[in-house]
Amino acid sequence: MVTNDRREFQRLRLAKPILAQLDRQNALILDIGVGGAFLEHYGTPAPGQRFHLTFRWQGEDVEFVAEVIRSNEVRKPGGDLQSTVAHTAVHFVQAIGESENRLHAMMATFVGKVLAAQKANASGDLSDTSGARILENLGEARRTRTRGYVAYHLKGHSWWRVPTDSPLQPPDGFTVAAYEDEEELAQLCTSYEAADEESRNLIRLVAELSVLSARKPF
Repeated sequence: MVTNDRREFQRLRLAKPILAQLDRQNALILDIGVGGAFLEHYGTPAPGQRFHLTFRWQGEDVEFVAEVIRSNEVRKPGGDLQSTVAHTAVHFVQAIGESENRLHAMMATFVGKVLAAQKANASGDLSDTSGARILENLGEARRTRTRGYVAYHLKGHSWWRVPTDSPLQPPDGFTVAAYEDEEELAQLCTSYEAADEESRNLIRLVAELSVLSARKPF
């Protein structure tokens, strides 16, 4: 079951994953913000579990003590029974050394490029296609690392989030690609609750666009 609580921070949707270390284990950062990150890694940690997250930016280490908000298994174990892969949302509890300043500098660089791309796009400047590529590739890190769909079912006043292989839209909610942003989906759930049947059908049409994008070959 999911609740309607909003996240405490915003994350930038990366075009490419950032290689990181989760304690001594390799991990991929798929989204990152000044307050936390969205990771892919082996194992399924429990909410509240803490670890050190480390990555490099311009030749310098960026390291935080991170705490798990939630974690979902995305791939089952292989023959070794140890290769479960999870996607985990964390928030940063403590910066190590100058890591907070380095993260802010990195985020300013990323956001600056996105804002410049948006400005060029809004002005209709077609002379530089790099901006269009930046906007098109936002979120690609998560999309290429996530498979399947998630169905949201409204049961009474509660929402149930169910991973599924079916792209079909349910009569009591909607189905979207599994990579979609949790905060945006929480807002969609709120809109669905307040909507009449015609508006709920429109929401399902919007959700169908997400499903179709996930069905495209990578």
